[in-house]
Amino acid sequence: MSFVLASGSDPRLPAVEASGGAPEALVVAIQSAWNGTVASLGATFGQGGQGLAVLTHYFPLAVAGTIVWGLWLYRFLMSRRSRPIVSGFRTSTSVVVPSYHEDPDILLECLETWRAQSPDEIIVVLDVADLEAYDRITALGDPRVSAVLFHHVGKRSALGVGIRRARGEVVVLVDSDTQWCPGLLEAVQMPFADPRVGAVSTQQNVYQRETSVWRRIADWMVNLRYHDYVPAMGRVGAVPCVSGRTAVYRRSAILPLLDNLENEFFLGRRCIAGDDGRLTWLVLASGYRTVHQSSARALSMFPATFRAFVKQRVRWSRNSYRCYLTAVAKGWLWRVPVITQLTVLQILLTPLTMGMTLTYLALSRLELTPAGVALAAAWLLLGRGIRGASHLRRHPRDVLLLPLMAVTVILVALPIKAYAFVTMNKQGWLTRRADQVGGDGQGAATLARPALATAGAAA
Repeated sequence: MSFVLASGSDPRLPAVEASGGAPEALVVAIQSAWNGTVASLGATFGQGGQGLAVLTHYFPLAVAGTIVWGLWLYRFLMSRRSRPIVSGFRTSTSVVVPSYHEDPDILLECLETWRAQSPDEIIVVLDVADLEAYDRITALGDPRVSAVLFHHVGKRSALGVGIRRARGEVVVLVDSDTQWCPGLLEAVQMPFADPRVGAVSTQQNVYQRETSVWRRIADWMVNLRYHDYVPAMGRVGAVPCVSGRTAVYRRSAILPLLDNLENEFFLGRRCIAGDDGRLTWLVLASGYRTVHQSSARALSMFPATFRAFVKQRVRWSRNSYRCYLTAVAKGWLWRVPVITQLTVLQILLTPLTMGMTLTYLALSRLELTPAGVALAAAWLLLGRGIRGASHLRRHPRDVLLLPLMAVTVILVALPIKAYAFVTMNKQGWLTRRADQVGGDGQGAATLARPALATAGAAA
């Protein structure tokens, strides 16, 4: 038996022929359900198409964001997998300290932390005018410590004097305003058990971070560098800049490089600053590895004022451009692992990428309404908060500084770096001058007292 359900019973339904005795109502129900499902799917795909059309407006930003966030996430995860290098390797050590008109109180306080770890020798290269510091160091009567008066013509020249006098197999270059946390000297020797290692980077923080909002901001930036960036590149043996605040080298690796350190010229001008980046790349170009030792911690003085903070960032940015552009031009960059290559290129292109992103948002996507501005601000703060997670975990109260931190990152990435780029060949220290004692915003008067009592309170 068979029957035909005519489409006339429901103009929406086609003619259906059924067999096997199925009830007419069941057939109608199935057909109706099917038609409803198809209509629903059609509407869904239609809405999805409209959504995709909207998303295409954001495509350039999405691509750039995916690349930047992907690189950040990769470095973040790589850094989390990094562990301190442990070995029984110990050798002779020489500490070399270039000091140009440093506040004698700060220099002597730092000197005590170096002496406490018993290096074989400490060589402090003072400017010829630093007679008070010279007398106070000499008065200590410590045969391991020697003060050398030298007419400074830049930090590089002072480093050359100290390194040539050094006799230790491992040479530790230290800024005159940097203190060591206990165990640093022992920890930095361990990586040199590997004969391929030419330089070791140390974990660094800001000394007495709570004494200034700009020191807290600087400490936030430093924390992210040494928790989320440097360890990842240290894992592959290619830290691109072993910071001179405390940088450790195999003496046999750097002695042949001193002439290239002291007599570097960029576009016809002698380079004065940027010694740490230059020496790092000379070591990498020589075939050595540069690694990071997170168990070796140092605390450095940073500016307490906004003006000095900006001047310091300008100097660092100029140094980075000269250093990394030289590494690109000489082909050194292409011999290191990809993660270091991408990081260096990201640093070089920061003003361009940040400028393009903000311009695109402002001109194409930002609605000048209270809701639009609030959404943009929330997006900016959320992104900065996520990237700052490793620091905020250590200093939860700094979440109150999140808006200032976000604005500061934009300030550094755009106007400061752009200005540094167009003036990169302007040489100078900026925060230290012959007519003042100590760096700008870094004198002993800017610290809480007694200073030594708080030296162990790591940031």
